[in-house]
Amino acid sequence: MTISQDVFKFTFTTPFPVGDVNAYLIKGDVLTLVDAGVKTNEAWQSLISQLKELGYVPSDIEQAVITHHHPDHVGLLDYFREDLPIIGHPKNQPWISQDEQFFTSNEQFFVDLFTQLGIEPGFVKYVTDIRKTLRYGCHRSLTTAVVEGDVISGLSEWRIIETPGHAQSHIVLYRERDGLVIGGDQLLAKISPNPLLEPPQFGETVRPKPLLQYNDSLKKLLELDISVVVTGHGDDILHAHELIHKRLGAQKERAYHVLTMIREKPMTAFETCMQLFPKIFAKEPLLTMSETIGQLDFLEELGEIKINVSDGQFIYHV
Repeated sequence: MTISQDVFKFTFTTPFPVGDVNAYLIKGDVLTLVDAGVKTNEAWQSLISQLKELGYVPSDIEQAVITHHHPDHVGLLDYFREDLPIIGHPKNQPWISQDEQFFTSNEQFFVDLFTQLGIEPGFVKYVTDIRKTLRYGCHRSLTTAVVEGDVISGLSEWRIIETPGHAQSHIVLYRERDGLVIGGDQLLAKISPNPLLEPPQFGETVRPKPLLQYNDSLKKLLELDISVVVTGHGDDILHAHELIHKRLGAQKERAYHVLTMIREKPMTAFETCMQLFPKIFAKEPLLTMSETIGQLDFLEELGEIKINVSDGQFIYHV
């Protein structure tokens, strides 16, 4: 699908509940693929077909930019030539290279965190499930790391904006000339992306608070003159500021629903999670705990709740 004279959308099926994923081709001074779909032969054949419609083959791609490290956005990088330049935020690196030492410490981080948050021992083992989806990811390394305000070689009109929250590695690309944003999963038309718990990196000692980060990232987009956001999943967004205000309002409503629960009875995060997601918390402990911790972080930041520590567990109370 043509987005503008020099930007084209590719869509691939995925094995994930989120459904199809989008990637983008930019005809800049350097032919650039932004995001790379999921690692399946079906997605690769689809990429070949969609490139052919534009008169290209995969070997014509001169560089790849990734909005974040999740497998459905990086998997097909493994199908490209080994010397393809790969550009993204530095926090992509341990995920896309599937660094074993990082994953070992990652798992220990979740064991310790989930124990503090009151999760029952039988569910702690599910932290290793993080690796299950990585078979659809890649084993590559960044060749260039970019951060806030950087301009990528060959894409002189595009500016990098850091938007952590959904992932610590998340960036968007912004073109001021026409207000076009290539937004990854930062803002989606039909659903609100789940800010996911991740371990600290690069010497950080405090865990990230992804929902607070995500809200700040949304507010950062409000400062931009945006005409359209092309997204990692689903439809383009034509009224981004309106949707951002809607998302922030809905977020506050969800948090205050959690507050009513805490008012009734002080709880651990896991007890809160079981009450919020009674049917799915056992199947999706990381997703549901990420959502729950996000709401609790939000309320703590507002001063609505506090934490007491009892037998090594955090108890949230008003």
